[in-house]
Amino acid sequence: MAIRTAITLSPEQGLSRYLMEIRKFPMLSKEEEFMLAKRWQEHEDSVAAEKMVTSHLRLVAKIAMGYRGYGLPMAEVISEGNVGLMQSVKKFDPDKGFRLATYAMWWIRASIQEYILRSWSLVKLGTTAAQKKLFFNLRRIKGEINAIEAGDLRPAEVTEIATRLNVSEAEVISMNGRMSASDSSLNVPMGQEGDMEWQDWLADEEPNQAVNFANRQEYEKRMELLSTAMENLNEREQNIIMERRMRDEPKTLEELSEVYNVSRERIRQIEVRAFEKLQKAMQDMAEEELSATP
Repeated sequence: MAIRTAITLSPEQGLSRYLMEIRKFPMLSKEEEFMLAKRWQEHEDSVAAEKMVTSHLRLVAKIAMGYRGYGLPMAEVISEGNVGLMQSVKKFDPDKGFRLATYAMWWIRASIQEYILRSWSLVKLGTTAAQKKLFFNLRRIKGEINAIEAGDLRPAEVTEIATRLNVSEAEVISMNGRMSASDSSLNVPMGQEGDMEWQDWLADEEPNQAVNFANRQEYEKRMELLSTAMENLNEREQNIIMERRMRDEPKTLEELSEVYNVSRERIRQIEVRAFEKLQKAMQDMAEEELSATP
């Protein structure tokens, strides 16, 4: 899929100008988004795909700003997020009843996080899931316990973070030291222009009540669909899906095979079949809801 505007407007060519330019693209209504998505899905209409991408470039920039503390060029972080956005547009199915932004943000974050993991020497391919969780959650938890501005963490703070993220205290201390060393000042000028500072582009941390309400409604709708769809599974299928797909640290096939006294391959088969049933049930319900909408 060729997205002409997304390629022509590159953050590497001047970040402040890029952030200004992407604000000019109009947001899409739910109906406009649905029709454009159908045109791409059914006819591979690149113009329709381009409109969906450009209307969500601000979403990428907003998400990317949340990763500004990792010491990497923000232009590159945004570019990686744009790659995730384009992948999401390719795979987006409007018939499931959800907005593109809800679907795309997972692709955007995944693309950015993969870039960060590739770029940071302290997080290598062999890093455990717990360490990656620590890497991407340390700043948030420090903010929650009012330790964000601290250099070295106090012992009680180290213990709380280690407990909440299920890692060792030594890992918390090591990760905090490495990440603190990379933090950039918010007063650093952006790009080569130097006419604006990073702090000028930070999103207001105060919650937008209208957005929060819409997001909460959409989240509750998805959770309701998931809960209802789970009723199509038997008790064993529900438990395997929960343990394999809905935990921060999923259980292994080996662990579940011991619980149910069957082979690992049998657990894998049950998981795949249950997930397919779950997907179909959710899609059917979303389609029914969409068709019932006047």
